[in-house]
Amino acid sequence: MKYLSNVVEQLKDWLYRCSVQKLVVVITNIENGEVLERWQFDIECDKTAKDDSAPREKSQKAIQDEIRSVIRQITATVTFLPLLEVSCSFDLLIYTDKDLVVPEKWEESGPQFIANSEQVRLRSFTTTIHKVNSMVAYKIPVHD
Repeated sequence: MKYLSNVVEQLKDWLYRCSVQKLVVVITNIENGEVLERWQFDIECDKTAKDDSAPREKSQKAIQDEIRSVIRQITATVTFLPLLEVSCSFDLLIYTDKDLVVPEKWEESGPQFIANSEQVRLRSFTTTIHKVNSMVAYKIPVHD
């Protein structure tokens, strides 16, 4: 849990500073390291929004409704995503501005794309500063 809380704290800071372009959750087969699912959240940030003297108008309820809609859609992916029948682990990839100082224990990694994958674009949501587009890519099951 400490891993997640450290990542979330750092992510909040970078999001506030508009330094994150993408957050990716990668689900991997523990036995062979094969990437099975890749959840991608592209983040567009309006860096001028924080500087504007007049705050942009979007109610917290409207933002929460959009986020709920995305969460419902993510939950509904169980209807088409292949069942994960192996032991899995996850990794978080955060794409940031190039000049950003990364915490000491963090390391760079590749994009961990999935060969022979299907991609499904999910809903997006916006706040007064960020727009988040989401998609999931998953390995197409091979049937014997």
